[in-house]
Amino acid sequence: MRGILTAVVSVVVASASFAQQDPQLTQYMFDRLSINPAVAGTTGQLCATGFYRQQWSGFDGAPKTGLINAHMPIAKISSGVGLSFYFDELGQQKSNFVRASYSYHRKIGVGTLGIGLSAGLLAHSLGNDWVARDPVADDAAIPGNGQSDSKFDMSAGLYYTSPTFWIGISSTHLTEPELSDVSIASVRHYWVQAGYDWAIKGDKKYVLQPSTLIKSDGTSTQLDLNATFLYNNQVWLGVSYRTEDAIAPMLGYQYQMPNKKSMLKIGYSYDVTTSRLKNYSSGSHEIMLNYCVLLEKKPDLQIYKNVRFL
Repeated sequence: MRGILTAVVSVVVASASFAQQDPQLTQYMFDRLSINPAVAGTTGQLCATGFYRQQWSGFDGAPKTGLINAHMPIAKISSGVGLSFYFDELGQQKSNFVRASYSYHRKIGVGTLGIGLSAGLLAHSLGNDWVARDPVADDAAIPGNGQSDSKFDMSAGLYYTSPTFWIGISSTHLTEPELSDVSIASVRHYWVQAGYDWAIKGDKKYVLQPSTLIKSDGTSTQLDLNATFLYNNQVWLGVSYRTEDAIAPMLGYQYQMPNKKSMLKIGYSYDVTTSRLKNYSSGSHEIMLNYCVLLEKKPDLQIYKNVRFL
């Protein structure tokens, strides 16, 4: 039975891999860099973020996803740099990418506009522990001894952020790399993300944070909607809705260090599956950990010398 479930999940993945080839995260508002290189450094802080997602619990061979992001500004050249690493396991398929991002910053009004580009490596591999029967067993697209392939990949984007509002538009897989050895063609993806911080009645102790993420491959489009309530700059509760997929409650806690220059955040979300998979899956779990520290410019010390004073 276990082998059959693994095979079923793998078939589902194979049919869906064309439509969705980038990380799917419920707490997307904490991951803006991996899908938009223009985000790099726009916070003015050195930030590192990690995610771990267990999707479709109850399936043997169900997706497991991990993502690590880090980015920082380079004030001297009005820019920012970032690095993203992602891995995903789904049945016999394993996927990895690493992207290095660069963003040029321009002050516009009270906010910052980032213009970004990223380059990296996209890799996929297929295992050899298949459970299949004729005629699937004779399918040339299923490698008997395992197979892997990797290709160069690029992304680009625009991102604007201000003290209370952020919006970005980007595209991943610009080069549409074709990994022929594993029969996977990566298609161009398009992303729009936006969010707003609304202090209720002007009181920053109570902040409502609505946000959205729209993703498309030109053939199918998926929409995420979220509303999060942040209390006293410490605790948040929220809920997300993903079209034709899930409703996801979430909660989190953030702690500002005594020096007021750094903050630690931890969040958890649980996806309640609304698609036909709800009859087989108990949902999806996701954990997020984020740490940011403000990078302050060292004071410019000027030394004055006069021969009258030694």
